[in-house]
Amino acid sequence: MSVLVEFAIFPTDKGESVSSYVSRIIKVIDESGVEYKLTPMGTVFETETMDKALEVLKKSYEVLEPDCNRIYSTVKFDIRKNRSNRMKQKIASIESKLGKEVKK
Repeated sequence: MSVLVEFAIFPTDKGESVSSYVSRIIKVIDESGVEYKLTPMGTVFETETMDKALEVLKKSYEVLEPDCNRIYSTVKFDIRKNRSNRMKQKIASIESKLGKEVKK
């Protein structure tokens, strides 16, 4: 199974720049061992189970919770049975239709 997750989570009570808080979350994701891609507006990661996806999201919240009074988050899931490695495959599919070479 492939569970693709696109999410953003950040404190709303820490001023205009929250990159130091977002970097905590990226460290959590990196240490979890799941494949991920940081984007300017959020992060995408892929796991093999919903439990693992929810674990990453929970730990992302927990790393902010001790010193943040208000936390905002958006989460989207794309869950597909009998598939894996879709972070790369979905992009490769579109790029092949456009006649572009897949970026590595």
